[in-house]
Amino acid sequence: MQEAKNSKREDTLEVATDENNKNSFWKRIAFFGGLLIFVFLLGLIPVWLSERETARQRDAAQANLRLSQLQNRLATAAINARIGEYEPARVAASDFFTDLRAEVDREESAFTVQQREAVKPILNERDDMITLLARHDQAAVGRFMDLYLSFTQAISPPTMAQAR
Repeated sequence: MQEAKNSKREDTLEVATDENNKNSFWKRIAFFGGLLIFVFLLGLIPVWLSERETARQRDAAQANLRLSQLQNRLATAAINARIGEYEPARVAASDFFTDLRAEVDREESAFTVQQREAVKPILNERDDMITLLARHDQAAVGRFMDLYLSFTQAISPPTMAQAR
């Protein structure tokens, strides 16, 4: 009878030891799994910071591109008017004014607040310029040159001399 009790105790101890080993095994798996996830997330931080900086640079480059395209459209209209190509000049001028209005109205505009205020008077010239080009009026050439100079001055960053 004593042997049966000892055998039963040994079986109970073996079962308890097996359960402890199984629990210990799963605890280790959970610990290393948690550690692995932590290290993975820790590695994401530099990637996220880098991506954020790259996105900022991309947005700045796109804003500069939009400004350059506006300036290019206005220059194209002025050059076409100068050589007597009034219809292509009218189309380029119309595109310029449409894109300028869209950029001024854009929430994340490429223009600063000061630049927006400086280009708003240029928008008032739209109807007059389109009409001059539609009439094939030579006066459009001089007006386009003035408009181009006004636009380039409006979008140029202020220099130290202008800031004083």
